[in-house]
Amino acid sequence: MRPYLDKAAPEAWAAAGTYSLAIGEAAAARGLLPRESELIKVRASQLNGCAFCLNLHTQEARAAGVPQQQLDLLPAWRETTLFDERERAVLAISEAATQLPLSEEAQADLFGARTVLGDDTFVAAEWVAATINLFNRISILSEHPVRQRRE
Repeated sequence: MRPYLDKAAPEAWAAAGTYSLAIGEAAAARGLLPRESELIKVRASQLNGCAFCLNLHTQEARAAGVPQQQLDLLPAWRETTLFDERERAVLAISEAATQLPLSEEAQADLFGARTVLGDDTFVAAEWVAATINLFNRISILSEHPVRQRRE
């Protein structure tokens, strides 16, 4: 078992936490809704295969008002009409920011998302996507365990 990055360098982990809070506040101030933020986090975590973050952010998504059916269909969001225009825009941003380098299709998706969201919310969504990708990598490298929930 490798060391947990958060435990091995608690000062770096504290800084990452402060950074994450600042990104959340900046995103909210720029019009990104909590449910949109959580959709970004869940989708990126799915693509990265981060079980710890998926466990955390699916709970937080439900608490933010994301319906269970949307969470169930998230991997196939392009194939359903259950996501509105803004949700589709933030999901496109999440995928583009996670699956680098940017393809021509991703570039087109980002252009469309920017048109839908406007510059401020678009940038906020990109920051949230970049941030969850950081935390996915920390959790994957640390092999953070997922514990059984008592629901």
